Amino acid sequence: MAHGPTNHRLLTMNISLKEKLWMLCNQYVEEKIHSATEAMRNAQEAANEEGKSSAGDKYETGRAMMQIERDNAATQLDEALKLKKTLSLIGASGRHQVISLGSIVITKTFKAFVSVGPGKLNVDGVDYFIVTPMSPLGKTLSGLNVGAEFTFNNKPNTVLEIF
Repeated sequence: MAHGPTNHRLLTMNISLKEKLWMLCNQYVEEKIHSATEAMRNAQEAANEEGKSSAGDKYETGRAMMQIERDNAATQLDEALKLKKTLSLIGASGRHQVISLGSIVITKTFKAFVSVGPGKLNVDGVDYFIVTPMSPLGKTLSGLNVGAEFTFNNKPNTVLEIF
């Protein structure tokens, strides 16, 4: 029974790590949502001001430019909301048997978290690559299990642990 408490402690540490990574990814997504919302609001305010201060062709050109900015911000907001939805599918509990969304992956040469986010995060002094399931590395890792060997960027590697 000596393994019980140790395994429980290890699982608890892994869940804590996953929660930290998830929270950092969530913070990244929330910042993207906030930035896009602010950009939309600013573009709308600028379009409204343009209408008060201009007339004729200059007015129409200014409004069209502000509408383009607003549309771009709306697209960014839509993408950020999709990231938030994907992030909501990740749970901190449970151990993964194969690499999928929400997995923390330990290989011989790097550590990764299959999620959405900024690309690289440092948690407790350890770097983690944040990869989406649709990224080249995410596609390579998807479905692999512990012990699986793979090649990425012409470099051989092995999955050591998944949680």
